[in-house]
Amino acid sequence: MRILIIKTSALGDVIHALPVLDYLRQVAPEARIEWVVEEQFLPLLVHNPLIEQIHVIRTKAWRRQPFASQTWRELALFRRKLRATRFDLVFDLQGNLKSGLVAWLGRSAERFGFETGLLQEKLNALFTNRKVGFRPEDNRTATRYLRVVSVPFGRDYLDMAISSEIVSASEDEETAARYLASLPHGIKILLQIGTTWDTKLWYPEGWIELARRILDRYHGATLLINWGSPVEKALGERIVSETGSSVHLLPWFRIQELIPLIRQVQLVVGGDTGPVYIAGAVGTPTVSLYRATSAALYAPVGPCHYSIQAAMPCTGCMKSVCDRDQECRYSISADSVMDAVNAILNEERCLDHA
Repeated sequence: MRILIIKTSALGDVIHALPVLDYLRQVAPEARIEWVVEEQFLPLLVHNPLIEQIHVIRTKAWRRQPFASQTWRELALFRRKLRATRFDLVFDLQGNLKSGLVAWLGRSAERFGFETGLLQEKLNALFTNRKVGFRPEDNRTATRYLRVVSVPFGRDYLDMAISSEIVSASEDEETAARYLASLPHGIKILLQIGTTWDTKLWYPEGWIELARRILDRYHGATLLINWGSPVEKALGERIVSETGSSVHLLPWFRIQELIPLIRQVQLVVGGDTGPVYIAGAVGTPTVSLYRATSAALYAPVGPCHYSIQAAMPCTGCMKSVCDRDQECRYSISADSVMDAVNAILNEERCLDHA
């Protein structure tokens, strides 16, 4: 059996889709699985032994230069490689026009996707012929992907123990280990201060207060600040300057180097963003903060994962811009975040992963 999974982006969403690989391994161990993903998220999949072939797309680059000869060559090569195989099952877990076109290229009589009412881009419905709705128990992003994939096999994922895995290359593991070895001994906590929307961010003074409290309580702890833009770097530098030498701004790490570093720290604290979900996938405890998005849908789950939802009546609004943004940020207190940090760092089983 040959299966094509289409989950192209974004970082956190690709991670939420990883459990479908373990589901398929259990229900169809003979299946040969291929996956379509955007180039920047390839490190999440490239070393996974459950995937036979990965088809990489570069839609941002193609849109910037739609008439360039290189764009047309890459599109032609992608089409040729995808159509070289006739798939028994295609699962479109993206649900937009782009992924629908890819599903159609997959040459399968069975193309599974979301019910039309669940699609943000309704044209996607033209390209799938098996449309799956969600039950009340399919109440998280990851479980909704599992629901779609489980339908043709008749085996409910709810009665199964399903895991996710991100496999790193040895050289990337060594890069992370060398960096961490250069730091003082003691617990290491990653602060993920940035994310994609302003309405997902916490307030700078909150991060500063949290850093001070952690260092006051856990002597010998080292805090690492990850950043992904000049604005985030500037905030990280401010936190370092106001909290002392036990706080370090990370050097620029590629995704494939950040993954093993996250695997080796004791805790990740951050908002609704990819590195928090990397932590959840590799078994690192998390404290995650949610404002415009919903912890109930996205937060890592388990005894070593704590999530905090903004104390606003409109929380989970899914707005990327809001005139109550500041009020919402301050509705998550440093006290509540520190309580969650304490709960994890005082639980022995949560510190045994690294």
